[in-house]
Amino acid sequence: MGDSVSGCPVPSEQQPMNEYKSLQDSWFFRWVTLDLNVYIKRIALLWILGAVLSFPVARDSFTLAEAPIRCVLLMAVGATIGLSLILLRLYLGWSYICDRLLSPSIAYEETGWYDGQSWQKTAAELAQDQLIGIYQVRPILRRLRYSFAGLIVLLICGTCLWRGL
Repeated sequence: MGDSVSGCPVPSEQQPMNEYKSLQDSWFFRWVTLDLNVYIKRIALLWILGAVLSFPVARDSFTLAEAPIRCVLLMAVGATIGLSLILLRLYLGWSYICDRLLSPSIAYEETGWYDGQSWQKTAAELAQDQLIGIYQVRPILRRLRYSFAGLIVLLICGTCLWRGL
């Protein structure tokens, strides 16, 4: 979708295909596209990092000697909240790109926020963008939704355990 080929007035960095490629090349957004085992390892490492960062707060709230399970559960909640925020950022970025790829028109700005324009994609560009949106980006969004579901299940289990104490 280049300016010279299609006559597209949208600046190159605002074209959905280029935004998609930019997101794919980003070190932060790319790791959700990696092999499932690598993705799960990174999620686990982020959760562990969140647990380490949450530990001082949990330890000050409940002493390990008096309430070790509550201390560990509070630490897990802190880690889960931190991981949820990271996953939310990933989801919002990929969701934005998916919406732009699937849309028949492109909203763009020529010089600033005050001069927004809209351009209709050609049939070929729309078909290409929709194929990428459906077969490349939607599976990423599905993976992130499953990740959120897993975190919700962990929070529910932690809540049930907390109430049982």
